[in-house]
Parts: sequence; C-alpha cells; structure tokens
Amino acid sequence: MKKFSLKSHSTNSSPFWTFFSAIIAVNLMIFLSGCVSLPKSTEKSQKISRAIEGKGLLSSSELSSYFLSQNPSYDKKSIQNLSALYISEAKTEGINSDVAFAQMCLETGYLRFGNLVVPEMHNYCGLGAIDKEHPGEWFKTEQEGVRAHIQHLHAYATTSEKTLKNPLIDKRYKWVNPRGKAPTIFYLAGTWAADKEYGNKLDKILDNMENFRK
Repeated sequence: MKKFSLKSHSTNSSPFWTFFSAIIAVNLMIFLSGCVSLPKSTEKSQKISRAIEGKGLLSSSELSSYFLSQNPSYDKKSIQNLSALYISEAKTEGINSDVAFAQMCLETGYLRFGNLVVPEMHNYCGLGAIDKEHPGEWFKTEQEGVRAHIQHLHAYATTSEKTLKNPLIDKRYKWVNPRGKAPTIFYLAGTWAADKEYGNKLDKILDNMENFRK
C-alpha cells in the first residue's frame, strides 16, 4: 500500500494558498484599521510656537478674526489681504507667520499706528523708527512692507548659512549682528526692542491667538 505523504499535500508549497493567505492578511489589516481609533493629526494639538523660524499654524481667516477682535472697526477685506501676505511671505523665507503677525499687531497697535510710523509707510514692525528725524523706513506697497518685516525676522532668527529666497529690500538686514541672535520671541527683548517685556507681550498675544484656531 502506498503511504500517504503529508509533504506532498503541504499548503506551504501551494501558490494558491500563498495567495489566499495574503488576501486574508490584507483584509484583516483593513478591518483592524477601521476598528482601532488612530490619533488625529497633530496640527490642532500643537500649540503656537514661540520660535521665530518655522511654520505658522493659523490660517489667514483665523489671523483676521483675531485681529478684528482687537480692532473691530478695521476693514475686514483689508486685514484678510494683509494676513494672507504674512502667511505667503513668511512661508517663502521659513519664518513663523503667527509670530510675525503678532509682532505687527504689537508694533502698530493693531494698525492704529499713532507714533512715528504712519499707515502710508507700510512699515509694520517699526523698521528704522528712532525719532522725528528718523521716523522709519518707507515701502511702496503692503507686500513690500510685509516682505521687509519677514526679512528682518529672518536675520534675527537664522544664521548666515541661510540666505533669503526673495530679493533683499530690508535695508537694515545687514546691520543685524550676530545673525541668529533671536531664535525665539523672548530674545527680541533688548535686541529688537529696548523693552524688557517685549517677548512677554508677544507671548500674551500668541496665547490669545490660540482661541481663534478652528
């Protein structure tokens, strides 16, 4: 009598069973992925960064909503356009748009101005504003004013190894020495501004901006 050979009927050597096993494994993975609750994306769970270099979290509509909560009489379309400029210009140079926008709010009193700088200057961060003889830099358009602001932050936040993507229009960029001396907003106190509470003031604005994230 011929003996029955288990080896000759082994499923391990059958292409059919190999394929069938693979199908079962794939379907099992799909089933389990539908049952297990995976962590959601991290962007909402992240807190707005105080680092000057990096990516902002707030959208132009969120930045605008925060701004209008502080200056409700300002034209909505105008601040939406300015918010969008801050995001696009900051993204190009690798600068945190949330920080740049917060600094604009602080420096201009939410675009109320009132000191040396006037709205027509498109100077959103007090560049060169020292006294009546030196009221600050002038820029032809909003975009140029925002770009100069971003470029000046770039000089403060990055080392000389990192170069600008857009043509340089910030006349004071070269005077930032050493480059990269302010990796976070707290290093702007005593460097960008003489006010020792400057970083804390920006920190408070950024805290308030958290409430407008959707």
